[in-house]
Amino acid sequence: MLSYTQHSLDKLESLLKAMNYRVRYEKGSFKTGACILQASKVVVVNRFSNIEAKIGALLELIRQLDVDVSLLDEKQKQFLLNIKQTKLIF
Repeated sequence: MLSYTQHSLDKLESLLKAMNYRVRYEKGSFKTGACILQASKVVVVNRFSNIEAKIGALLELIRQLDVDVSLLDEKQKQFLLNIKQTKLIF
């Protein structure tokens, strides 16, 4: 299980960066907390969401992505596997 801390958020951001995605925190009226712009590989997170919502949104987005695991090191591959196998409970 992933704890809702700044460290966990940083780990998710690092994983996305390794997958060649950029994470930006912007104002937005979107309710999910984050959205993805596929063509430009940019993840936009609502900056006004609390840390739990930010982490939950990034986890859901990562689960939906088709990942080229050759871009990841072994720790990141294991982290991704844990993310894909864990169910979110709010």
